[in-house]
Amino acid sequence: MDRILTRLATTAVSLAVAAWLVDGIRFTGPRHGMDEIQHKLLPLLIVAAILGVVTSFVKPVLTVLSIPFIILTLGLFLLVINAAMLGLTGWIAGQLDLGFKVTGFWPAVAGAIIITITTWIVDGFVGDDD
Repeated sequence: MDRILTRLATTAVSLAVAAWLVDGIRFTGPRHGMDEIQHKLLPLLIVAAILGVVTSFVKPVLTVLSIPFIILTLGLFLLVINAAMLGLTGWIAGQLDLGFKVTGFWPAVAGAIIITITTWIVDGFVGDDD
C-alpha cells in the first residue's frame, strides 16, 4: 500500500511540474495562493491515479503493437506512446470534469518528457521500491 501511495504522490508531483512548465497542459481554476492548492489538489491526485491506470493497462498493449515502429525509430516512438497516454489521461479527465487539459500533441510530448524526468528525480529522493 505504501508503494502505491508513493507512486501516486510521485506522479502527482510530476503532473504538477508538467502543468506548471508546459503551456498546453493545465488545471483550470485559481492560479495563486491557498485557493489554488485547495481547488486543484484533489483533481491532481485523481488525474495522477488515472495516468497510473492508463499507463499500467493501455501502454503495454500499445508498446507491444508498436514494436516495429519502436525498433525503426530506435526507441523514439516510445515518446509518442507516452504522449498518447498523457493525451488519453487528459481526455478521460475532461469526461469526468476534473479541469485537467492537454491541448495538443506537442504539449503532450513535452509533458511526457517532463513527467519522466521529474519522476526519475523524485524517485531518487524518495527511493523507488521497484
